[in-house]
Amino acid sequence: MFWLQTKKFFVVILGAFLSALGMNIFLIPANVYSSGFTGIAQLLSKVLTDYTPFHLSVGILLLLLNIPVAILGWIKVGKSFTIYSFLSVALSSFFLELIPIIHVSNDILLNSVFGGVIIAVGVGLTLKWGASTGGLDIIAMVLSRLKDKPIGPYMFILNGIIVVTAGFLYGWEKALYTLVFLYTSTRVIDTIHTRHHKLTAFIITKKADEMKNAIHSKLVRGITMIPAKGAFSNETRDMLMIVITRYELFDLERIIHEVDPNAFTNIIQTTGVYGFFRRD
Repeated sequence: MFWLQTKKFFVVILGAFLSALGMNIFLIPANVYSSGFTGIAQLLSKVLTDYTPFHLSVGILLLLLNIPVAILGWIKVGKSFTIYSFLSVALSSFFLELIPIIHVSNDILLNSVFGGVIIAVGVGLTLKWGASTGGLDIIAMVLSRLKDKPIGPYMFILNGIIVVTAGFLYGWEKALYTLVFLYTSTRVIDTIHTRHHKLTAFIITKKADEMKNAIHSKLVRGITMIPAKGAFSNETRDMLMIVITRYELFDLERIIHEVDPNAFTNIIQTTGVYGFFRRD
């Protein structure tokens, strides 16, 4: 367990570094805006610099914006998830201050694409290891749980506000390149992790009772046990069906690997859940 948490910690550090690198090398020099609270921090930093005598860096603003969100996440989402997510935010803020802003290319399209790829790799790795980059991830999760709706529309609306504001203040060309960044980063994150908010796992194992107890000790999710029989081997086994959120996928994968590495697991997209699904 200690080694697993250590690897997770280093993955969060790597993800934060890549996110900050993509910002300071590609997006900020090109005035292309990121998604989520990072994009809001970019806009606020530029507005303060251009229209007021005050200046706050993107890193400092990102940290300040995430403090109340971390408190909300601690109450509504979960302590472990929130701790690693806020750690990711704090490290991103640190690296944003540490890494110098360098103009690598004057081509805005190249900056948008490469910035999107590098940042998305960082975000995707962070999500894959059971954390997030904070900000809108946590807000969207809380909003989604209130009505049990997909996160996608909330993320789209919140990011749409960033794009429209950037276009209104600094030109619609910048807003369009921000859309290029959003598309690129979303595609890469989907490749590394998953774009689906809810997932259904079918686990075929000889250790059904151990698996059930291990899942219940870590996740607050119901499990349906279905008798199964191998068509070729004629062996009788049990199949466990469980619906989870994408943020619980990391924990479920670790449980399966620890209890029964030989278990056959099929994880599929869940477009909707009708009936009781615990949201807190």
